[in-house]
Amino acid sequence: MIVVGRELPGGFECSFDVCVVGSGAGGAVVAKELAEAGLPVCVLEEGGYYAPEDYSRFTFAESARRMYRGAGATMALGLGDSPTVQLVTGRVVGGGSVLTGGVCFRIPDLVLDEWCEAGLTELSPRKMEPLFEHVEREVSVTETPADLRSGSTALFVSGAERLGIGISPLRRNVERCSGEGRCTTGCPTGAKKSVDVTYLRKARANGAVVYSDCLVERVLTRGRRAVGVTGRVLGGRRGEPRGSFTVHAKAVVVAAGALHTPLLLRASGLGRRSRALGENLTLHPGFAVGAIAPSRVEGWKGALQSVYSDHLASDGVLLLGMFADPSLIASRMPGVGRRHLSYVEQVSSAALFAGLLRDEGRGSVRRGLGREPLVTYRMAPEDKLAFVKAFCTVAEMALAGGADEVMVPLRGEAPIRDIARLREIAARPPAAARFESISFHPLCTARMGLSPTLDVVDEAGETYEVENLYVADGSTFRSSLGVNAQVPIMAAATRIAWRLRDRFARIRREVA
Repeated sequence: MIVVGRELPGGFECSFDVCVVGSGAGGAVVAKELAEAGLPVCVLEEGGYYAPEDYSRFTFAESARRMYRGAGATMALGLGDSPTVQLVTGRVVGGGSVLTGGVCFRIPDLVLDEWCEAGLTELSPRKMEPLFEHVEREVSVTETPADLRSGSTALFVSGAERLGIGISPLRRNVERCSGEGRCTTGCPTGAKKSVDVTYLRKARANGAVVYSDCLVERVLTRGRRAVGVTGRVLGGRRGEPRGSFTVHAKAVVVAAGALHTPLLLRASGLGRRSRALGENLTLHPGFAVGAIAPSRVEGWKGALQSVYSDHLASDGVLLLGMFADPSLIASRMPGVGRRHLSYVEQVSSAALFAGLLRDEGRGSVRRGLGREPLVTYRMAPEDKLAFVKAFCTVAEMALAGGADEVMVPLRGEAPIRDIARLREIAARPPAAARFESISFHPLCTARMGLSPTLDVVDEAGETYEVENLYVADGSTFRSSLGVNAQVPIMAAATRIAWRLRDRFARIRREVA
């Protein structure tokens, strides 16, 4: 059942066994697994509800306005010589899963081994294996065939092959993808198996109730136990409050994402004991390199993302094929006036390739003046060097593939036509404050660990400060992953959901 909050006349009050805050990759998984176990579950989502037949018709601008948090304009402010990083997250039923390119990686064994060394032995590669397999079956993870590569991707692949850089096919959560290239506005054909059409649909079929347009403001506690949540129903064109709501629950699972989970927990009285809440933010700072090919490539025809390269894995860099909505590409073209127009007219010849870092840098999340947090970030010195090396490598791939010129993510840098200039930049890295960077995977702000003072949640995902209060999103990770976070979050949430399911079953047996 879906309850569209903006259509309600006012507030409400209700009771469930489990209340899940957030409907993205973490919350949807918890709701489905617990609803299938027979538990009464509700999901509260701040964003609106749009059926696939609705968002499949959205333009990029409309999708950004309706389904992206802050229309995709939220920023992490760079401290010192660090870039200001654009933060792109979802605010819709289904969360960021609706808006991703569908890229599916598991948490690398190297990362899991590090977490095990920190004492989290339940997160070993062997124990996580069945969780990854379970998630991949649920969302139909398959390898992207070569015939779905766009002309944009083909240009970079050609250059990579000439430079001896290995390229591999990406795995994505799709079935019968026709290569419409519109993943980030919501799949127009239903091929992408985002959580709104998989996990949430199964949760609803098993009795879960999903409330959209419901902003949770505080977790209710009695003593040291969570007993529910309270907040406001949002409605109207600007999300004005339409009334308050209270949900009583035996357990609360917060899955509001690494930017908003710490804000909610702090507003609910947590953070006095643990120094980690809102700290340790990692971002996977990402970049895109643009190129102008000598002929039309029509990069929007084909899978939005279809290949990757681990050529720079030793530097903590993952290189990823990508494209973007042509209107967005046009808006980012260089120049002003007629010069800008001359580039806009070449959008059909534009190509893109991207990369992200497994960052050593860290940031923090604090309450801002309004609804959105104040996010700050300091890039580590080694990340700065890797960032420059990565975008210069990708730009060299484009020129080797036949591009006439490339546009690197460096403010003030003119389009580049020769490899000599790239090598000059690589040899003398510019100030990091000039980097143009974007993040899709904020993580680690309510991290899991064995210390009640240095960590926020225990190995079961339960907060140290309040019983029956769990966190099931990317904020619980201990460190940057270096890969797209969708499947990692879903697998971690599955583990927490199964632990909670077993706990309820044990209580029922004891009562009986």
